[in-house]
Amino acid sequence: MPGSQDFAPDPRNAHALIWLNGDLVPRGEARVSVFDAGFVLGDGVWEGLRLHRGALMFLDAHLDRLFAGAAAIALDIGLQRAEVTAALKAVCAANGMEDGVHIRLMVTRGEKKAPNQDPRNALGRPTVVIVAEHKLPDPGLQTRGLSLASSTIRCTPAEMFDMRLNSHSRLNLIRALLEVIDRGADEAVMLDPHGFVSSCNATNLFWVRDGQVRTSSGEYCFNGVTRGNVIALCEANGFSIRRGDFPLDDLIGADEAFVTGTFGGVTPVREVDGCVLPAGLPGPVTARVRSLYEALKDREAGA
Repeated sequence: MPGSQDFAPDPRNAHALIWLNGDLVPRGEARVSVFDAGFVLGDGVWEGLRLHRGALMFLDAHLDRLFAGAAAIALDIGLQRAEVTAALKAVCAANGMEDGVHIRLMVTRGEKKAPNQDPRNALGRPTVVIVAEHKLPDPGLQTRGLSLASSTIRCTPAEMFDMRLNSHSRLNLIRALLEVIDRGADEAVMLDPHGFVSSCNATNLFWVRDGQVRTSSGEYCFNGVTRGNVIALCEANGFSIRRGDFPLDDLIGADEAFVTGTFGGVTPVREVDGCVLPAGLPGPVTARVRSLYEALKDREAGA
């Protein structure tokens, strides 16, 4: 069952070079220590970016989030913004990549003296990896849509586990997805601690009722770059949009829904908890939002 992260394999990726602590290495040689804090504890932050028509999409917003996340966990990336940008561009150039590329930039606290939790036992050099792949979302999702199912696993407040940090620790999100896979769902709908709709396990969630676009308050969901862009596009283009606390029934009774993320952009939803949404796929609002988002990407690329 394909989800919002589904993609078609591309043979070019087998030979793509990977940036590992300043070196460009073949995929099969890109290895880190078993004592790396990312492997031992999920101690690190990451960003997913897209290369579109030769441009790194919304780069400033992604770097803002990366450095803010690193600061929140007292992780020194060891590179300045300009150096991170240069590394991203070097990977793409080395692989001859121009378009249809998804990039995963990962930073961990690096190798430790022993596999334990204490960050003071890190040896002091972070691990920085950049994986760039020819990867496009399944185009069939635009007419097939996603099946969502609600999970009992809740999103958490910042004082417990801040969902707005792009952390390597994703176990709660994986648990939410595992819970709904057996029900035939592509992604899990996660509620906040008060029982209101927050997000999906890998994407941010929007839905439409009576012509109004709705989404969570943002307090407990991912700090999504695409989410922010979609909200801004709705506000700038005359959509009625409301951010707030909504019960699950509000989503289940929607006319249409869609999820957002760096990889898939804007992806329509077919059903929630077995209830098929009445609008076609994609629904009219979803189609309009997606069109505006694709145009924004082209403007960002200078096309």
